[in-house]
Amino acid sequence: MKLSRITRAGSAVIVGALALALAGCGSDDPTGSGNTAAATDGASAATISGTFKGAGSSAQENAVKAWTATFQGENPDVTINYEGVGSGAGREQFLAGGVSWAGSDSAMKPEELDSAKDAAACGPDGAIDIPVYISPIALAFNLPGVTELNISSANAAKIFTGAITTWNDPALVADNADAQLPDLAITPVHRSDKSGTTNNFTDWLNKTAGDVWTNEKNDEWPLSGGDAAEKTSGVIGVVTSTKGAITYADESGVGSDLGVAAISVGDQWVKPNAEGAANVVATSPVGEGREANDLAVSIDRTATAEGDYPLLLVSYAVACNTYRDKAEGDFVKAWLGYIVSDAGQQVAAQAAGSAPLSGEIATKAAAAVEAIKVG
Repeated sequence: MKLSRITRAGSAVIVGALALALAGCGSDDPTGSGNTAAATDGASAATISGTFKGAGSSAQENAVKAWTATFQGENPDVTINYEGVGSGAGREQFLAGGVSWAGSDSAMKPEELDSAKDAAACGPDGAIDIPVYISPIALAFNLPGVTELNISSANAAKIFTGAITTWNDPALVADNADAQLPDLAITPVHRSDKSGTTNNFTDWLNKTAGDVWTNEKNDEWPLSGGDAAEKTSGVIGVVTSTKGAITYADESGVGSDLGVAAISVGDQWVKPNAEGAANVVATSPVGEGREANDLAVSIDRTATAEGDYPLLLVSYAVACNTYRDKAEGDFVKAWLGYIVSDAGQQVAAQAAGSAPLSGEIATKAAAAVEAIKVG
């Protein structure tokens, strides 16, 4: 990787950081365990320093803020700057050599994996996707007087294609017998930027309501027209200020002012929940045709086990297999090693309501970080 990516200083480091109290997160024990043991088992203490940049997923932002507070608390000579510019823009910055790692709510595409082998990015060893964050995607709505709402994937597809235009449409009324749905126009709001959340939402629509939603998954909204805004905060802002509006967003970014719909999962109505998202990931395979440490998850959108919530995103850290600059590589291994550790995952769960990595995917993520080469 190019030595000019960012200003660096410092020496070698292990993978690890302690789970400390997070300023501003509303708890004296962000892990919920009271344990301040090292974040990665078997790690030995060392020191790193320097300023390092990351960019990408806005869905990850709450988790990244919590991780940063903890990591910098244990490594006071480190400054981490992360911009939640959206998954697509983050991957673009990474491939241009502008940041040390990217956050992305969708795995790299084959052409991006090829580009990562360029000298400006990672060099011949290329890059990998490491899962760091699992979260349900919510259908968030602003409907005065309505707090409980059921929306099937077919009806969600009809709303976002414009086939259903009012809240008292018979198709919605049929699924909400106890709700007083008003004669109010629906304003669907989508992401205007390249977004991994859009990728996951359109994948869910395609896999579960393909007769209505014929477009395949895509980081860019595939339809013309409609209301749009950048980043999670942007779409939530539009919906909050617009009666009758609805959007899709990482649940951690919705807040308390909007309603959140239950979606159809088999014969159940299920609200967004971290455990249900984690259950789906646990039974979803890692995608084929990628190298061993590239852990792109092929999410089972049709999962229907009790409590499953298949409208979810797996968010990744996009990192190089090899960092030629030692300071940068040592930082990335320490930073990502902390993030995928049990302590790091518990910090994110408390700060952002995400589902901690567990089981095989957690083991593989830790191994992928450990396999990153430095120097």
